[in-house]
Amino acid sequence: MSEEKKHNVNDNLSVENVNEQAEAANQFPWKALIGFAIYLLLAPVVLFISAGTWQWEWAWVYSGMTIILTVVSRVLMFRMNPGLAQERASYRDAQGVKPWDRVLGVVAFLYGNLAILIVAGLDKRFGWPPEISLTVPLVALVIALLGFFLGTWALLVNRFFSAVVRIQTDRGHTVCTTGPYRFVRHPGYAGGILFCLATPFILETVWALVPAVLMAALMIVRTALEDKTLQAELDGYRKYARKVRYRLLPGVW
Repeated sequence: MSEEKKHNVNDNLSVENVNEQAEAANQFPWKALIGFAIYLLLAPVVLFISAGTWQWEWAWVYSGMTIILTVVSRVLMFRMNPGLAQERASYRDAQGVKPWDRVLGVVAFLYGNLAILIVAGLDKRFGWPPEISLTVPLVALVIALLGFFLGTWALLVNRFFSAVVRIQTDRGHTVCTTGPYRFVRHPGYAGGILFCLATPFILETVWALVPAVLMAALMIVRTALEDKTLQAELDGYRKYARKVRYRLLPGVW
């Protein structure tokens, strides 16, 4: 290909990307984005109110990390794939969502996360045993970061990383086989489970493991149901599943 043709192709791609971003910005459900931002900021408030104190170093570390990383990941998503940002923000109005996911998704990701924060705060307030050594939150922080980056990697490479389980025929849904999808079929859930189970230890609480384990179990159930849906309804997914055998953990499941 000549240099002139290369420049023309690159110019066309740039124009298409700019047009897609402009169209997404015009049609973007900003109310949903505002609601997400409010939830993101209020979740730490719930944590501190439950604890009855603002003097909690690890809670500040956890809250700051969660807010900053979430904002960065969503900004990257909008810049790299504005169509996906619009899809995720419009999940309430999405067509073809599986009925079981209308309940399971909300319980697992909204109420489950709040339950972890509330129990962790109450543990801090009342000092329920057992105590956790200083090194445990440090190790848990590393695990949580790994989980978050795994989930973000999946989010950025998969144009169809919707917030709800549905076959996105309106967006030309195809199978994603790149990035972390080369190793497991549901890396987003794998990262979410790691982050979920690490959270209680970052917040120096054992009792918050109860809702965390329940939330992780719900994510595993959702993984199984979503995988079954994709195998039955998405062209090419069964072939992909034969190549990438494991859903969440290589060598296990």
